[in-house]
Amino acid sequence: MSDQPIPPTPQSASDNNSKTISKMMNEKKNVSILLELIQFIAPYKGQVIAAFIALIFTAAVMLSVGQGVRMLIDEGFAQQSMQQLQQAVLFILVITFLIAGGTFTRFYLVSWLGERVSADIRLAVFNHVITLHPSYFETNGSGDIMSRITTDTTLLQSIIGSSFSMAIRSVLMMLGGLVMLFATNIKLTLIVLIAVPFILVPILFYGRKVRKLSRKSQDSMSDVGSYAGEAIEHIKTVQSYTHEQQERRSFSHEVEKSFAIGRSRIKQRATLIAGVIVIVFGAITGMLWVGGSDVIQGRMSGGDLAAFVFYAILVASSLATISEVLGELQRAAGATERLIEILQVESHILPPIENTIPAKQLSAQIAFKNVSFNYPSRPDQAATKSLSLVAEKGKVLALVGPSGAGKSTLFELLQRFYDPQSGCITFGDTDIRQLDPKDLRQQMALVPQQPALFSSDVFHNIRYGKPEATDEEVISAAKKAHAHEFIVNLPDGYNSFLGERGVRLSGGQRQRIAIARAILKDPQILLLDEATSALDSESEHHVQQALEELMRDRTTLIIAHRLSTIQHADKIAVLDKGALVEIGDHQALLKNCSLYQRLVELQFKKL
Repeated sequence: MSDQPIPPTPQSASDNNSKTISKMMNEKKNVSILLELIQFIAPYKGQVIAAFIALIFTAAVMLSVGQGVRMLIDEGFAQQSMQQLQQAVLFILVITFLIAGGTFTRFYLVSWLGERVSADIRLAVFNHVITLHPSYFETNGSGDIMSRITTDTTLLQSIIGSSFSMAIRSVLMMLGGLVMLFATNIKLTLIVLIAVPFILVPILFYGRKVRKLSRKSQDSMSDVGSYAGEAIEHIKTVQSYTHEQQERRSFSHEVEKSFAIGRSRIKQRATLIAGVIVIVFGAITGMLWVGGSDVIQGRMSGGDLAAFVFYAILVASSLATISEVLGELQRAAGATERLIEILQVESHILPPIENTIPAKQLSAQIAFKNVSFNYPSRPDQAATKSLSLVAEKGKVLALVGPSGAGKSTLFELLQRFYDPQSGCITFGDTDIRQLDPKDLRQQMALVPQQPALFSSDVFHNIRYGKPEATDEEVISAAKKAHAHEFIVNLPDGYNSFLGERGVRLSGGQRQRIAIARAILKDPQILLLDEATSALDSESEHHVQQALEELMRDRTTLIIAHRLSTIQHADKIAVLDKGALVEIGDHQALLKNCSLYQRLVELQFKKL
């Protein structure tokens, strides 16, 4: 078994980094966080300008409807003139078509922008996530990250493509309506404006509450997704232990918790909207009483009152829309926070700024020099202690030791998934920190004990080792890994879909696919984590032959648990608690190393 450590609860450096960023973000108590989206919208200035022009045009045309209403009443109805009536109706009809055209243009451009920007954000977050150091994923669950990439970007798509333009349009309509109100009747306008402070206060007060609840709601939904994902991923274990009922109850608890938060958020928004409506239309009612009195007493015309009512309703509905959209923008602010948090996380593993040495030109000799390392999630527990070890070029070095000895840690340090706190690791006498991590990893091929296969066909999974490989090269690698025979018997041969994590294959078949991938990569260094452990005796014999051919003239490090794997290794390093206990060949260790003797007796089961 691999001795990959299981991260415990203490906070890692990346966790602290994430917490700091989160705290910084939470200090922004309004939707100003949405300004972070400008960097994604900026490349599409043309579409933004066109949409804004269409929005202004539509708002201006909408405002002119009030003048059409005034003409209809004062010049059509009041003067009993069919000609004036026809002109007023024609005017309103033309405006209707103009509004329809402007709305179509605005809606199309803004919706397109929402789709495009959300796709760009999703791509940017994913591209950044796959470059982050592995310790980030020790303290940030995959379910939460996936929720941010999918749910949060989908929410932003809705906001940018709909709510944001509605907010701008409503602001324009409100400002334009206020101008027309003052132009129509100042006294009535002042009556309406008295209500404005009573509207703004609840918007600001409840808006802040909605934003906090929106963030909680999105985090809660992320927890729901993570829980469901884990249960589905381990469905065989769930059913094997007959835990279906327990999982239903636990998942129900998560869903209900999310629902409770969502209900609180909806209640706050509903209270805000209802309050605004009461205040706004209360003001309009007061205005109608005063305005109606003026019409009766001849101080203003019926057309002016009708136009004023139209503009007042326009302003009121715009305010109501703004109060409603503000809730959506608060949700968008929460989603933006969560996405920007990820984008601002910096990877701890970076290539050197200058003087990068091509790893391919270096000798394939590996040396660990006084390496001490603690996992970020285990700062008080050393994974390796002042460990020095050399893997000579073209030789086979086997690593043995009890669980937790540090064997898998050496593989992870060698691939530079982590950097040691002290000491260094050299590749051909060059510190690997002076190499580009991608270039370094390109010189290695890992065959883990539990192979990682993708939800695709056989060609894709083997070609992962060398994306530009031809079909013939893939087939040749499969033959060397003794995988060709079972592959051609699959329903669609090399085009057969393997299912999630390769569930349609047996353990031995998955292992041979992984070995074929490593063979195809043709690396300088092989890292084998008991690569034959999942094979039956016959398959192991064939694959051992393939591996012996593959290991020829290559530096090979093997994490070994079976005597057959290491008997013929050039050197065997015995590790315990992160330290090197002894190194030598099989026979020498049997004579001189009591730990190795015990491992042979207890773990390998035979001498």
